[in-house]
Amino acid sequence: MEENEVIRSLAALAHSLRLQVFRLLVVAGPTGMTPGVLAEQLDVPGATLSFHLKELMNAHLVTQERDGRSLIYRAAYGHMDALLGFLMANCCQGTACLETTASARKC
Repeated sequence: MEENEVIRSLAALAHSLRLQVFRLLVVAGPTGMTPGVLAEQLDVPGATLSFHLKELMNAHLVTQERDGRSLIYRAAYGHMDALLGFLMANCCQGTACLETTASARKC
């Protein structure tokens, strides 16, 4: 992963609403969520949500799929794994990390 891509992803997550959206999509798993459900759960106007979803998509943190007339958004787990891998590269100077690190936790 390139450093510019890392910076773009972290910048996108540095906004409270975008972080909330991303976390909801992570919890939703592969099923994903529609914008209507996201807007309802976050109590935000659709236009506001749309702007932030676009930012998350530009940062490659979220994917979008059309299902009939609906859009389904999902967390981009592969991208987040790559981002975490970049951040944790050479962690603990090559020795085993503590079990409490995020990379050692199981879902």
